[in-house]
Amino acid sequence: MRCTDAPRLASVSILRPGDEKFHYSDGSHKWIPPDSDYDQEVWDEQVRQHKHGHLRNERPKVRIQRLI
Repeated sequence: MRCTDAPRLASVSILRPGDEKFHYSDGSHKWIPPDSDYDQEVWDEQVRQHKHGHLRNERPKVRIQRLI
């Protein structure tokens, strides 16, 4: 029999220095450029590349986990 009261850990994301410009405080990604003069297409591509870095676990520094 399996105990269902035990918390499970889930890997949420890998954050690196400088990642804060791509994330809101809840960890979701910012798809709106940092200022109104910033080119939306350029920002979209930067966010896509940033997200791809998460998937590749590029140079992980800190692993954030949360209880489920």
